[in-house]
Amino acid sequence: MQDKIPTAPDALAFMRQRRSYPRLQEPAPTGDVLESIFSAALCAPDHMRLRPWRFLTIEGDQRDSLGGLFAAHEHAKDSCASELILQQAHQKALRAPLIIVGIAAYRKHPKVPPIEQALAAGGVLNNMGLAAYCSGFGAVWRTGSYAYSKIVKAGLRVASHEDIIGYLYVGTPPTWDRQASAIEVDDYVHAWPQ
Repeated sequence: MQDKIPTAPDALAFMRQRRSYPRLQEPAPTGDVLESIFSAALCAPDHMRLRPWRFLTIEGDQRDSLGGLFAAHEHAKDSCASELILQQAHQKALRAPLIIVGIAAYRKHPKVPPIEQALAAGGVLNNMGLAAYCSGFGAVWRTGSYAYSKIVKAGLRVASHEDIIGYLYVGTPPTWDRQASAIEVDDYVHAWPQ
């Protein structure tokens, strides 16, 4: 029996290198690689093991259907929206070869309020992005009005007791040279009491 869990310094290096990639192209992870990403991601913390989440994968021609929902949302918001606005909304679903829709599927539990359940679902979606990066792919998490749209939620069959917590766009970045702004740990982490 081991005295402690072995460390994974490469994992910390990957986490420090992770960047959001707003434009992604083929290929996206598939098959065993995608299964491995999901399997690793689902190990996120989960109070009382409620597993208050579900995820939809959208790829190929189904992205056009999602784009149609985005455009329908824009039209409902402004019935005079220009054709350009509607086309731009539609194109947003084509910015990556794979989109994973994260859904908080709340469960009633006296010890686990909805905010904890949404955070748990968000933890899984974040893990998916990290696991994709560790597997050689890029990702970006998007929300915006399409995450809160009644039209989009209905089109994706998101129940009234569920919320879309984000869209994880996954694929291959056209270039890996995206730089991150410096983050100083001391700006955000402080001992208590101060």
